[in-house]
Amino acid sequence: MQQRSNAVAWIVLVLVLSLPLVSMELVPFYDTSEPRYAEMARVMAQSGDWITPWFDVDVPFWGKPPLSFWAQALSMKVLGVTELAGRFPSWLCLILTNILFLRGLKSVRGIGVALWAAIIYSSCTLVYISSGAVLTDPFLALGTTLSLVSFARVIGSGERLAVGSLDQHPSGSGNRRNADVRWWQYGFFLGLTIGLLAKGPLAALIIFAPITVWWWLTRKTTSLTALLPWRNGLLLTALLTLPWYIAAEIKTPGFLDYFIVGEHFRRFLDPGWAGDLYGSAHRRPYGMIWVYWIQASFPWGLLALAALGGAVFSPRLRSAAQAVYRDPLFFYWVTAALFTPVFFTFSANILWTYVLPSLAGFSILAAMLAQEVTARYSIPRVKLISVAALVPLVVLAGSAVVWAHPDLRNTERELVRYVERQPESSSPLFYLSELPFSARFYSSGRARAIKETELQQIAQQENTFYLAIPKTEPEAVHLVSGKTLTPVFSNRRYTLLK
Repeated sequence: MQQRSNAVAWIVLVLVLSLPLVSMELVPFYDTSEPRYAEMARVMAQSGDWITPWFDVDVPFWGKPPLSFWAQALSMKVLGVTELAGRFPSWLCLILTNILFLRGLKSVRGIGVALWAAIIYSSCTLVYISSGAVLTDPFLALGTTLSLVSFARVIGSGERLAVGSLDQHPSGSGNRRNADVRWWQYGFFLGLTIGLLAKGPLAALIIFAPITVWWWLTRKTTSLTALLPWRNGLLLTALLTLPWYIAAEIKTPGFLDYFIVGEHFRRFLDPGWAGDLYGSAHRRPYGMIWVYWIQASFPWGLLALAALGGAVFSPRLRSAAQAVYRDPLFFYWVTAALFTPVFFTFSANILWTYVLPSLAGFSILAAMLAQEVTARYSIPRVKLISVAALVPLVVLAGSAVVWAHPDLRNTERELVRYVERQPESSSPLFYLSELPFSARFYSSGRARAIKETELQQIAQQENTFYLAIPKTEPEAVHLVSGKTLTPVFSNRRYTLLK
């Protein structure tokens, strides 16, 4: 029975990990975040400028480090400039995170919990959606999870020797074990490096918070200096991260002030921060991050809360919760699960993607609880695992609807493709007033924005051109011809005139 249950779990996990590829291919880029990041990656791949992502012509993007843009630009060079190529690196982050669960947690808690954690994490709403989107957050989550699991694996190995003694074991099996421990030790610092190049100093806070709590609770019996090669590890992290930070400041002076001070302090301490160079601050009520947590962790977050609430009345549920509580790393996992939402509780400028790094710790706790509950209630694991299909099936159904009706939301893919199919496809494409990022991406930078005052001049210079006019400004066509022109295409936001 256990073997059959594990086989079903593996099948479910493979399906959950595979289905995002379908949506990645079917769903167009919708303005604004996805096509904005995809366009910056496309420009990076086209220009060969691997130091500075560019938000617009002569406007450097200082909001994020470049790791995700590097990966997306490389993907576009290999796979072409497509939605799938832009999203593929985020999917790879999900695959690598699952490998961390299956390899690292297997040694710490066994294959059962490792499988549960992988399935729960992969089918949480935010994880599943972000795995098929052009975002920076999946890279942050990969880095923080690598450090989280690596540190737990080092603790779980039972090694309490000085770092320098790892090579002194005489047996071959001991050498292999020491090599494995060494990999996880440096894996911790590799995760820190990924986080610093994906999101910045915030990654270090997320990584060190659970370690700080764990050490504070065990400091009488544990020496942190004996667990990790701090000197060599931090030196490696510095060698891998500082060169880009220095090069970015030299190339575009002002980067460090904006990114370190503005993005990491002013954004969160000033609810109405007006210094955002790339949009507007996302002001939300204080505590909104917990609503986002419920949404991001759905359906598993609600199930876990229901189980904990039921423990008040049910002895078996209480026994399951107590078994999780007795885990030696319980407070380590709890801190990893709660630090990010607690940290952003009194911040107003937030997005729901900020919750993503916390879902690894939550998934591990939920996995241990699921293991205990199914054992005490004799519930076939297959029944609970089926919950993992909920989010993927809903997203797949939504992707099918979008594939049939791509203009349900704001995207310029179909309009640009219409122009490219015409005999005059080489004719200029102009957008009146503002150029959406999706138009920039799908036109490979050929579309451009113009003002109303430029229309007459362009009409005199160009034999044929295409003009996309916002549906809120239909009177602008009179400035070209003195009469209403017949549109050749229309989408949600624009009417296209030839």
